Amino acid sequence: MTGPLRVVVADDQALVRTGFRMILTADAIDVVAEATNGTEAVEAVRRTLPDVVLMDVRMPEMDGLEATRRILTGASNEPRVIILTTFDLDHYVYAALSAGASGFLLKDVTPEHLVAAVRMVRSGDALLAPAITRRLVERFASRSADTAAIHRDLSALTPRELEVLRLLAQGLSNAELAAQLCLSEATVKTHVARILAKLGLRDRVQAVVVAYETGLVSPSGV
Repeated sequence: MTGPLRVVVADDQALVRTGFRMILTADAIDVVAEATNGTEAVEAVRRTLPDVVLMDVRMPEMDGLEATRRILTGASNEPRVIILTTFDLDHYVYAALSAGASGFLLKDVTPEHLVAAVRMVRSGDALLAPAITRRLVERFASRSADTAAIHRDLSALTPRELEVLRLLAQGLSNAELAAQLCLSEATVKTHVARILAKLGLRDRVQAVVVAYETGLVSPSGV
C-alpha cells in the first residue's frame, strides 16, 4: 500500500467527475482517469491500473454494474470498486455488491466521507457497515433471476465459522461478535479472515450477501 492512491472516476455527469476530482486531488489522491460510461471505465482501469474505482451505476452504452463485473472478473490487479448512486437502496447497488463492489456512496457524500471511503477500501476494508448491507440484502435478495448472486458452498466452514458468519450477517461488529461469543477481537478477526478465504470473498459485504443468499440467515434475521 505504498505510493500515491490512484483512482478512476466513472460518471456521465461532468460536474460530478469534476467535483470528485477536486476533492480527491486536494487530499493528495491521484485521479488517473475519468470515464463517461462503463465501456470507458473498463478501458481506463485496464490502462491505468488504479487502486479504487468510483463507479456510477446508471451510465450510457454500458452501465456501472456490467462494468464492475468486467473489471472484477479475471483481472490480475483487481481494484476496489465503490458504487455511486442517488438512492441508498437501489437494486443496482445490491447487484453490484454481489458482483464484488466493496460498498456504495450517495452522490451527495461530504468531501471528508469521500476521501475516508476511498482510503478505507484501498486498505482492504469494506465500506458498508454490516447492518446497512443487511437492509439492502433483505430488500433485494432472491427477488430477481438476473441478480448477480454469489454462489458459495458453506460446507467448508466449521460450526464456529458458520456461527460467526450468521452473526456478522445480522449486523454485529467485531467487538459485538467477540462479546457474544466470549472470544477476543483478534480471534474474531481470524475467524472472519478464514471465512472470506474459504469462500473466496473479497470482504464482509460479500459475506453478508452470501449468508442471505444461501439461506444461512433469513430476511427476518432468524
